[in-house]
Amino acid sequence: MNILITGVAGFIGFHLASELLKKRYNIIGLDNLNDYYSPKYKNQRLNLLRRKKKFKFLKIDLKKKKDLDLVFKKFKPKVIFHLASQPGIMYSFKNPKTYVTNNIDVTKNLIEQSLKNKIEKFYFTSSSSVYGNKKKFPITEKSSLEPINTYAKTKQQCEKILLKKFKNSGVDLKIFRPFTVYGPYARPDMIFITYLKKVMSDEIFFLYNYGNYIRDFTYVEDLAKILSKFLRVKKLKNKIFNICSSKPIKVKKLINIINKKITYKPNIVLKPYRNGEMKKTYGDNKLLKKTINFNKFTTIENGIKKTLNWYKKFNNKKILYFNKVKYK
Repeated sequence: MNILITGVAGFIGFHLASELLKKRYNIIGLDNLNDYYSPKYKNQRLNLLRRKKKFKFLKIDLKKKKDLDLVFKKFKPKVIFHLASQPGIMYSFKNPKTYVTNNIDVTKNLIEQSLKNKIEKFYFTSSSSVYGNKKKFPITEKSSLEPINTYAKTKQQCEKILLKKFKNSGVDLKIFRPFTVYGPYARPDMIFITYLKKVMSDEIFFLYNYGNYIRDFTYVEDLAKILSKFLRVKKLKNKIFNICSSKPIKVKKLINIINKKITYKPNIVLKPYRNGEMKKTYGDNKLLKKTINFNKFTTIENGIKKTLNWYKKFNNKKILYFNKVKYK
């Protein structure tokens, strides 16, 4: 069975492909390798995947219907994991149009091909950011959606389109809402990499909302394992699932845990809340646990340790950085 993964060179796409390759699935990976962040970094992930015989990579712009059509005709995938999207919250305020084209338009193209080629399973990775700022926690899948930034609004729109188009199609649609994913090979605009970059360069790190943001962190390898387990799940009435550990912590506590692992003394400046950012994420994972057998989430302490160990061993830091971080 051929499984197609869009955004395979991205953070989550890379880890999902790695997990599925361990289980000996045939993976067709698509990515346009855009320059939102270093294409060299993305290629470094791809080089690890290319070592596997069951992995095939194609550089494809999903906005080009003809190219996408050729992929489906040639490889005839039965399952799609749609992870490709334009990420970034603050960037979405500066370049909103790219979120419409790379998130909504691309999803429509994939839906068209899926219906045309009788795809069996279509799994879409949305985001916990679709919930917006809430006052009642933990957030369940039935909570209202009140996105507060362009990125989240396009994710919400994609969900609506998918639910409508696949309603009577026979396609097994599942929509996943991961909460604050972190871990090795993370995007350079995520907090771990951003923080380490500032620390190693002896630059000021701005900690917004005075460090009081609360996040329900999800270790990326947990996410990949969870997504892979859903391949054995039959079509269900429930189509939307939170993916989270349900153990939120304050960001300033996260920073303190990291600081215990490095020798540099960081230069942190506290800043007020930024518009467009969720003040607290805390998801309910009861439906997830009920649906699949997954209960052992990686603790934040172990997740940080694994991420920092990866960073120490990551030889090509020059892709993103110019100096080395010193470790204890």
